[in-house]
Amino acid sequence: MPKNDKRVKITLECTECKRRNYNTMKSKVNDRERLEMKKYCAFDRKHTPHKETR
Repeated sequence: MPKNDKRVKITLECTECKRRNYNTMKSKVNDRERLEMKKYCAFDRKHTPHKETR
């Protein structure tokens, strides 16, 4: 039996270079829409918006 069904793994993709840089967890209950965060992209060497991929 899974530990917690309300939290799911997601992958964040850089909007500029289109590479998938980060893996994280999010709550299905609180965050229904796709997550977007400003994270550091090592390939672009700057902070860029990262969006959730499916």
